[in-house]
Amino acid sequence: MSSAGRIRAMVVDDHPIMRSGLRDALEASGRFQVVGQAGDGEEAVEAAKELRPDVIVMDVMMPGTDGIDACRQITELLPDTRVLMLTASTELDAVIESFAAGATGYLQKYSPPEELAAAVLDVAAGRGRMPERVVREVFAAVRSERRLATEQAVDRLTELEQETLTLFASGRSNAEIAAARGNSPVTVRNTLYRIQDKLGIETKQGLVVWAVRNGLLDDLEVAT
Repeated sequence: MSSAGRIRAMVVDDHPIMRSGLRDALEASGRFQVVGQAGDGEEAVEAAKELRPDVIVMDVMMPGTDGIDACRQITELLPDTRVLMLTASTELDAVIESFAAGATGYLQKYSPPEELAAAVLDVAAGRGRMPERVVREVFAAVRSERRLATEQAVDRLTELEQETLTLFASGRSNAEIAAARGNSPVTVRNTLYRIQDKLGIETKQGLVVWAVRNGLLDDLEVAT
């Protein structure tokens, strides 16, 4: 913070007009002191090391070292400096890469000045900032990836193995499973051993946990 209690900010964008607009919008709020500017990622890293701002408002797409690479370097060098990524796009990959690089917030360019100020205040306080639509897309992508991972995991088992594991995880004994499938308890035991070996699970309790986590019991009423 500056001596006047204002948040020390730096703006990074390869377009001079955009940099000036960001500077003016931040300083007009009365909450910020813009202590520096940079036109590309490499310049931003050097300026950040010298100025040590509280928050950096940085464009994602820039020639040379882009905002994501610069963010990664800055957050490694200056863990107390927060970064708000600013971009004209909300492509999911760019959002994920930005947060993976250490950004605290992500805001679209051309947002109203009051939204920019609010975002910088949030980021300065360590609160994550992400557009609502992007939040929905990120959660949808995560759910989709988890669903795909579950399907791929379950597909490692044959139909017989899936059915045997489902019955076992639902509380059936080997004898009960054998009766339901028309084979012997020894066959059931060997099938469970084969499943353990295939999944790399050491205990029968571990098989039950795996079955629950991968949705094998979703359509069953577990026996009590």
